[in-house]
Amino acid sequence: MIIGIDLGTTNSLTAYFTPEGAKLIPNRLGKNLTPSVVSIDEEGQIYVGETAQERMRLYPLTAASVFKRSMGSDKEFTLSGKTYRAEELSSFVLRSLKEDAEAYLGEEVTEAVISVPAYFNDARRRATKKAGELAGLKVERIISEPTAAAIAYGLYQENKNTRFLVFDLGGGTFDVSILELFENILEVRAVAGDNFLGGEDFTDALIKLFCEAQGLNPMEMDLKSLESLYHRAEECKKEFTQSNVCTLSFRYGDTVYEQTISAPEYEAACGDLLERIRQPIKRSLNDAGVRLSQIDKVVLVGGATKMPMIRHFVAKLFRRLPDASVNPDEAVALGAAIQAAMKERNEAIREVILTDVCPFTLGTEVVREVEEGRYEGGHYCPIIERNTVIPASRTERMYTIRDNQTRITVQILQGESRFARNNLCLGRLEIDIPKAKAGEEPVDVTYTYDINSILEVEVKVVSTGKTVRQVIKSQYTQMSDEEIEQRLKDLSYLKIHPRDQEENKLLLLKGERLYEENIGNKRLLIEQELNLFEKALDSQEAAQIAQARSRLQSFLERIDKQ
Repeated sequence: MIIGIDLGTTNSLTAYFTPEGAKLIPNRLGKNLTPSVVSIDEEGQIYVGETAQERMRLYPLTAASVFKRSMGSDKEFTLSGKTYRAEELSSFVLRSLKEDAEAYLGEEVTEAVISVPAYFNDARRRATKKAGELAGLKVERIISEPTAAAIAYGLYQENKNTRFLVFDLGGGTFDVSILELFENILEVRAVAGDNFLGGEDFTDALIKLFCEAQGLNPMEMDLKSLESLYHRAEECKKEFTQSNVCTLSFRYGDTVYEQTISAPEYEAACGDLLERIRQPIKRSLNDAGVRLSQIDKVVLVGGATKMPMIRHFVAKLFRRLPDASVNPDEAVALGAAIQAAMKERNEAIREVILTDVCPFTLGTEVVREVEEGRYEGGHYCPIIERNTVIPASRTERMYTIRDNQTRITVQILQGESRFARNNLCLGRLEIDIPKAKAGEEPVDVTYTYDINSILEVEVKVVSTGKTVRQVIKSQYTQMSDEEIEQRLKDLSYLKIHPRDQEENKLLLLKGERLYEENIGNKRLLIEQELNLFEKALDSQEAAQIAQARSRLQSFLERIDKQ
């Protein structure tokens, strides 16, 4: 069985394809969205999703979130004394999604199509693929989130030549993609984005606005207070979808701070973030060679596009109402599931050719002749330009610059600067060459970039035919088969979530958190209700537990809203 997965910064979800179309797969708590949060206790038990989210508010040092922004980097997260990379934490989320899908579908899930932001570079995409492998999934296809969203919107089923712009603002990343449909080909013309701009930043802007007005300094707060403040700000931000004002209330120490914030105030505080949105849009239009007036439809993707501020901004910018007919939270997962069906050549799916583009320019460092007889190193030679339709293969012929030169080194670079030092180094290859006069011994350097964003580099000595070839892997995500197997064993050992108990654990954690947040009579009432629920759990009677759980859940929801 193959499923589609939207591995998000804030939330993740899965979907599968049925004869009636793509459908979402609920998690073990019966919800479509699983928070991308991981918590590990002192015994090594791993918690994922809402349970981890609650634990993070109680025990901040045992949990991590927003780690998608660190995919493909060397950043490490310490949870209960043990360090993890972002791809390892992501693998815990993917393993949880895999298990939920298997329980729901009643069969083993072995393969997945996983989405990534269009602007993810090679290292980030490879880290995502590695996370899937660590979770026990075969990941043959990595699909860009805007492309998946376009599929979910059914853009490939349009009957005429059409240009679309997909505006994808999620919890942690922003992408804009321009796609064009002609005949049965849905082609990505250009992508641009910001890997560090998303709904989380708009929450931070609200926190900053609140703290400045209240004279609070977040840098002086303990982690638990910060988590509480963030949660309150997130809830307040959501209120703007229903009202032009929201009230942010936050208890810090013995003081309750409260402020009513208007939509215009909030929008003014987000001015710099809105300006950052303009730049990728301008860049993608320029790369695609199209004007705003030539875009036939703008579609919204990502949970952050639910904010009225964002919808008004997009409507004003494009002078038209954007299409949000597909739930922005769900579009990418649904599209990934349809892509999975296309991969399986499901007869219910219209045959369509999907093309993607290389989001960054790929090239190498070269030496240039700045004046006769004088050479200068450190220059960048693009081989595959950004927004080239992939899969693509390009060859550049290079020559020696010194007499009797015996070796050539090829630096594999990614980026847009004309100077090599300013671009990301993905690796290097070296090859021996026969001695000859300068400029007489050529080598062909071939870059091949496939649909899964895996780069293959081949260097060939023209005179001898000698070739060196390898897939370039980031130093941060390179793991052997043995290491993968070892990590899979670790996952099996640590993943101890009993399904029939998770919702009970979630309620107990929520109750503990509310007990700590409140004082006086409320605290006594919470303790009484928790004792009643724990007594029901001790009885091991399913009916009694279900009744007690329903009672406690209703009680805690009322307390949490007060």
